Amino acid sequence: MTHNETHKSNRVGWLRAAVLGANDGIVSTASLIIGVAAGSATHENILLAGTAGLVAGAMSMAAGEYVSVSSQSDTEKADLALEKTSLENDIESEKVELANIYQNRGVEPVLAKQVAEQLMANNALDAHARDEIGISETVSARPVQAAFSSAGTFTIGAALPLIVTWATPGTYLISAVGISSLLFLALLGGLAARTGGAPITIGAIRVTFWGALAMGLTSVVGRIFGVGG
Repeated sequence: MTHNETHKSNRVGWLRAAVLGANDGIVSTASLIIGVAAGSATHENILLAGTAGLVAGAMSMAAGEYVSVSSQSDTEKADLALEKTSLENDIESEKVELANIYQNRGVEPVLAKQVAEQLMANNALDAHARDEIGISETVSARPVQAAFSSAGTFTIGAALPLIVTWATPGTYLISAVGISSLLFLALLGGLAARTGGAPITIGAIRVTFWGALAMGLTSVVGRIFGVGG
């Protein structure tokens, strides 16, 4: 009988960047629009501010993710280079080190030694990267992928309140953008939670709470410092 399990951990890298980008796109753009609208700006200026926020935010997310994940990648490469040197200089000590790791996980000493020798015979660096350092193919840093994912999802997220703004000129703009953005955030949080295998309700509530707080604060700032204030 075949027993197949679908694990979620291989989605962590791209899911984190995608959710972060879309969430920031909705929250920052909706908050910016509400803040500017609360300051009695014209509809054209509100749209301009929202569009500028979309472009600036997408580039900021891409640059931030690229720099951050590149730093992680540099650290991984440095660790792998150090491990490669250790394997070249003293492979017997590295076998003992790997065997000790398996023993600490509950494997019998003799079996742990055999496993370490067999894995290292196949690919010594890969075995140490995975079990000693914690680097594997599914979680290794990918700067370009993270940058494009964040920028793309930020743009999608930011476009949602912008579309609502474009379609709702007048006195109902703030309410329309606020309510629709909270709904978008709830859907995003629920979808991200479902994809990651977490409770959907909790995922929806936490992103909605912080989004509502951000929009509320920017609305206050807009009313205090706006052209009508």
